[in-house]
Amino acid sequence: MSPYPSFIYDAQASGFNKAFSAVSLSLSFVLLCLALMLALTPLPASAADTAVDSHSPANTVATTSNLASDDKSLLTQNAQSLTTPATLTSPINNQGDAIEQFVAADFSQRQAMLGQWPGSAESLDTLVELIDNDELYQGNGGQTYLLNADDELFTYPDRDLTDEWPSDLAQVTLTNALRSALVFGQAKVKLDSDDPAQRLQAVSILADNIEQIDPAIVSAAAVREDDAEVSAALSTLQARLDFRDGDVATQIAALDVLADSDSPQVLIDVKQALANDNLDPNLETALLAAEASIEQRISISTWSGHLFTGLSTASILLLAALGLAITFGLLGVINMAHGELIMIGAYATYVVQNLFQAYLPEMASWYLLAAIPSAFLVSAVIGMVIERIVIRPLYGRELETLLATFGISLILMQLIRMVFGAQNVEVSNVSWLSGAYQVSASLALPYNRIAIIGFTVIILLLLVYLLNKTRFGLFVRAVTQNRQMARAVGIASARIDMLAFGLGSGLAGLAGCALAQVGNVGPSLGQTYIIDAFLVVVVGGVGQVWGAVLASLGLGVSGTVLEIGIGAVLAKIVLLVLVILFIQKRPQGLFALKGRFVD
Repeated sequence: MSPYPSFIYDAQASGFNKAFSAVSLSLSFVLLCLALMLALTPLPASAADTAVDSHSPANTVATTSNLASDDKSLLTQNAQSLTTPATLTSPINNQGDAIEQFVAADFSQRQAMLGQWPGSAESLDTLVELIDNDELYQGNGGQTYLLNADDELFTYPDRDLTDEWPSDLAQVTLTNALRSALVFGQAKVKLDSDDPAQRLQAVSILADNIEQIDPAIVSAAAVREDDAEVSAALSTLQARLDFRDGDVATQIAALDVLADSDSPQVLIDVKQALANDNLDPNLETALLAAEASIEQRISISTWSGHLFTGLSTASILLLAALGLAITFGLLGVINMAHGELIMIGAYATYVVQNLFQAYLPEMASWYLLAAIPSAFLVSAVIGMVIERIVIRPLYGRELETLLATFGISLILMQLIRMVFGAQNVEVSNVSWLSGAYQVSASLALPYNRIAIIGFTVIILLLLVYLLNKTRFGLFVRAVTQNRQMARAVGIASARIDMLAFGLGSGLAGLAGCALAQVGNVGPSLGQTYIIDAFLVVVVGGVGQVWGAVLASLGLGVSGTVLEIGIGAVLAKIVLLVLVILFIQKRPQGLFALKGRFVD
C-alpha cells in the first residue's frame, strides 16, 4: 500500500484547523469564540471559487456552487470553447507534453487548455482515460506520476516504476466545470481532425451532451463535412436539435430524418414527446410513425447483435471441439482431460503475458502473438505424453480409458491450483483488441469476439488443409478408415496415434488461448466447456470436422436465442433434451463415420 493517505484535505478545513490550533494556545476564550464565528461565516461565491482553485494544481476539491460565473452560463462557455480559442490568464509552463502541462497548470490554465488543447486528439483521449481510472497524480513541483490499482508508482511519460515517492502526492481530478470543459474540448479537437473516425466520435460526444451544445456549431460542422457517415450523424444530431427547439412544422420535418435512426436516445425523445397532452394531430401522426420505424430498426440491430453473439459462441465451441473430434475419431478415446488441456492453453497465455510484462514491457501489448504458438506447443506436448504413458496401454478398453483420463483431469486441475493458486488469474485483453466496432447507434461488435471468429476460421482452414492435402493427413485418414490395412502398407500407426493426439491437444490449447481473451482463467475453466464440446462432437458425427462445424453453429446460435427467451438454465435443459431426441433419431450424428468403428 502507498505510504501516503488516499484522501486529500480541503483547503478551508485545513486552514481552519491550523488557525484553531494557533488561536487556542495564544488567545483567550472570547477571541476564540470570535474566530469560530468568523470561520463559520459562509464565503461569497467568488471567494469559494478562489479557495478551490488556488488549493493546489491538482484541483482536488469539486463543488457544484462554483460551476459558472455570474456573467456567463455554462452553455455560453462551452459554445465559445468550440468556436474561439481560450484566453490564458497566466502563462503555462511549456515543458513536457500536453498532459504534463495540464498537470502542472492551475485551474484557469487547465480550463483554457481544454478549450484550446495543445496536443493531439489521442493525447486528450489518454488524459481522459487516466483521470477516469484514477491513475493521474501530481508530485512536488508539478511533476506527473501514474499510480495503478496495485499502488505502484510510475514516472510519466517514460512510465518507469519508481520507489521515490514525492512528499506531497496529489491525485488529479476534475471539478464539474472542468469536466464539462473537457467534454467539449474533446469534441472541438476531434471535429478539427482529418480522421473521419475522430470526427464521428466528436459528433457522438456532442449527441451525449445535447442539452448544452449550440446548434450553430452543428450547422457549421455539417457545412464543411465531406464524409458521408459523419455527415449523416451530423444530420441526425441537427434533426434532434430541431425536434427539441423548433415549431410544429420544423419538428415534423425533423421526424422524417429521425425515423431512419436506430438510436435508443432518439426513441426516448419521441416517447417523451408522445406523452405530452394537446399534441398537434399532424405532429402526433408523425411521432407515431417515427416511433414504429425506430423501434423496428432497434429490434433489427438487437437481433443482429444476438446472432453475432451466437456466432462467437459457436466459434468458441468449435475451437474446443475440433481437437476432441480428431482424437475421438482416430483413436476412439473419450478424453475426459480435454477440458484441462484447454485450461493449460489459457494458463500458458497467462505465463507468456507475465514474461512480456517483466522482460519486454515495451512490447507487452503484443504478447498474444507469442502466446498462440506457446499455448499450442505446451498443450500438444502434454497431450502426447498422456497418450504415450496412459492411453496407449488402454486402447480398446473404452471404460478404462474414460476413467484414466478423468483421473488425469483431476491431477491437472490440482497441479494448476498448486502452482498458480485456486483463484482466477487475470489475462489482460491486448490494446488492439479492446473496444468495439460501432455498426450503428444500437449495435456494437466487440473486437475481441470478431478476432476469435476470424481466428477460428483460420484454424479450421489450416486443419482441413492438413488433413486433406498433406502426407500426415493422408496417414491419419488411412489409420482412421482401416488401421490393419494401414499397418500392412507400412504406416507406423502408433506414431500417427501419438501425433494426432498431440494435434488434438494443441487445438485445445488454442481454444484456451482464445477463451483467455473473453472470460475468466481458473482451474475449472475446462469443466465449463467439456460437456458442450462432447455435444458438438456427438451431434456432428464422431471424427467429422465439417459435422463439428455445423453442430457448433447450431448449438451456439440456438443456445443464445433460447437464453434470450427463457433464461440460461432452462435454455441449457431444452438444448440437452433436443440433443437427446436428435441422437435417438440419428445416432451417427449429422455425418456418418466411415472407418474401423463401423466395421
